[in-house]
Amino acid sequence: MDPRNNVTYFVLLGLTQDPKEQKVLFVMFLLFYILTVVGNLLIVVTVTVSKTLGSPMYLFLANLSFMDVTYSSCICPRLISHLLFGKNTISFQSCMTQLFTEHFFGGSEVFLLLVMAYDRYVAICKPLHYLVIMRQWVCVVLLVVSWVGGFLHSVIQVSTIYGLPFCGPNVIDHFICEMYPLLKLVCTDTYIIGLLVLANGGMICTIVFVFLLISYGVILYSLKNLSPEGRRKALQTCGSHITVVVFFFVPCIFMYVRPAKTFPIDKSLSVFFTVVTPMLNPLIYTLRNSEMTNAMKKLWMRNVISFNR
Repeated sequence: MDPRNNVTYFVLLGLTQDPKEQKVLFVMFLLFYILTVVGNLLIVVTVTVSKTLGSPMYLFLANLSFMDVTYSSCICPRLISHLLFGKNTISFQSCMTQLFTEHFFGGSEVFLLLVMAYDRYVAICKPLHYLVIMRQWVCVVLLVVSWVGGFLHSVIQVSTIYGLPFCGPNVIDHFICEMYPLLKLVCTDTYIIGLLVLANGGMICTIVFVFLLISYGVILYSLKNLSPEGRRKALQTCGSHITVVVFFFVPCIFMYVRPAKTFPIDKSLSVFFTVVTPMLNPLIYTLRNSEMTNAMKKLWMRNVISFNR
């Protein structure tokens, strides 16, 4: 820790100070977290076990589900504990660890969504060359790039704030350790640091989002060349991807593509893309995907039959 830093812990104000509201939020977020873990792990297990889900799309989907579980687990258990027990302090090191993990998995998910859009582009626009272009080693490289991209993004974010002097106060008006609320507590000029955070977080979200919009625009334009059945299937898959992209990127862009200031709506947006979106992803991808739902049914039936024997 920086020798100029005399802050050893932070106080998180959380979402509300009302005991009744805290109890309601505790039950709601506990349910959300259970659904997130169960839903996403079910996808990971199904893709891993099922022999019918061997295409790159499902490999990427399993990685997305794993990211959602770990991303949510960086935030939800502590948030739920705070709501139940009222303990709202977090040590400086734990705060930096939480900041690193949430940006690591969140950043990796940003790049993975771009990879998934590229996979859909190749599958729909170049179907005859799909197996040649999306070979196994190519998929592995794309996954590694996604994870490394998230890691570098997180390292840059944390390194910009870790060595800054925190002289007090130590109260964070948020339910997690986040960049902009933390910058408000730094006892030095943070204008340049704010620009670095904007460049690293906001620009990545914006540039990737623009690429995603362009790629899905090209995909939708190319649907006119497909048969009615192929067009329906492609629209189902792309519709799921576009829904996830909008849910994830719109709050992300609003949070980071702006000067280093905090607004009252920030906490609500943070709840949406840190708690709600990871829970919705399994529903979005499975309910409109017949291959995934059929594989889950077969896996479930196989386990039930094995259990009854």
